[in-house]
Amino acid sequence: MRTIVTGLLLAIVSVGGANVAAAGGANSAAAGANSAPADSAAVPAGDFAPVLAPAPGKQSVHVTAFRLGKIPVTNAQFLEFVRTHPQWRRDRIATLFADKEYLSHWSAPDALGKGALAQQPVTRVSWFAARAYCAAAGARLPNWYEWELAAAADERHTDARSSPAWRERILEWYARPAGRPLPAVGSGSANIYGVQDLHGLIWEWVEDFGSLMVSGDSRTQGDPDKLVFCGAGALSAQDRENYPVLMRIAYLSALEARSTGRVLGFRCAQDATP
Repeated sequence: MRTIVTGLLLAIVSVGGANVAAAGGANSAAAGANSAPADSAAVPAGDFAPVLAPAPGKQSVHVTAFRLGKIPVTNAQFLEFVRTHPQWRRDRIATLFADKEYLSHWSAPDALGKGALAQQPVTRVSWFAARAYCAAAGARLPNWYEWELAAAADERHTDARSSPAWRERILEWYARPAGRPLPAVGSGSANIYGVQDLHGLIWEWVEDFGSLMVSGDSRTQGDPDKLVFCGAGALSAQDRENYPVLMRIAYLSALEARSTGRVLGFRCAQDATP
């Protein structure tokens, strides 16, 4: 049902002329420093065993080659976007496409202020807004399998999920007290693909977040700051030991497309150039 509603909202955006996939082309250079090749990393194609089995009896998926932003989108980059696409300012965005906390930590609709430093990752953005930014930059949001494949890597291995050290580093981030100021992007070490901050900084939107898993309790939908997670026993997982990934899946599944969160941001992806 949520997927149907999101599709209808996207149709409304298109009819209303606010679909930046079409409207953002003229301004893509101004909005999208993240679309430059130097700011994205190549992730090669491969077969990958995701935490959630893609189908009964199927253990792996083939992920085609793609490019992923080396770092999350920053406040400075998103500020440039809302200045060139003012329909995405917090004082102009339709309530259908963002909740009341959208960019609420900025000092003004077109200014960052002390509470949002330029090189911090932009947060409190909805899926609609993140998707619009990437489209204006000639890019897109990564899908879940792309994001999970890239995030499975560490500095030396393409798949470090069996490493206790890899899991412990992520769990340490989960255990940090909430409310701390976010570090600047690029604070984490690059993985084997050259991508940074996939863990330890923020949660990140993916294109198909709504198809991962839907909680049976509607009270968990749409409030990501509550961090209400489903128990592992409720998950159709082929790797129940990979709790850090299951936490992220549960978080994303609790969102609505208009949701925002204090530590919820995004990065963009692109299809690999032939």
